[in-house]
Amino acid sequence: MPELPRISGDEAIKVFIILGFRQVRQKGSHVMMRRGDKGCVIPRHKELAFGTLRSAIRQAGISVDEFVAAYEGK
Repeated sequence: MPELPRISGDEAIKVFIILGFRQVRQKGSHVMMRRGDKGCVIPRHKELAFGTLRSAIRQAGISVDEFVAAYEGK
């Protein structure tokens, strides 16, 4: 399993958009992303903790490999 990159919330949102997610709403600093029946919440922080990013990836129903590949291919 590849190591997760240290990225900001805005960078994570861009990667989720590349993966086919769309922003459905925002409440404060938290953005709700959705693709089909799967969704995730991403905080717009300067730097996301690894556990927070891993949780968003798990909520979205994608693998860490998919996320890292989309991040590196952006």
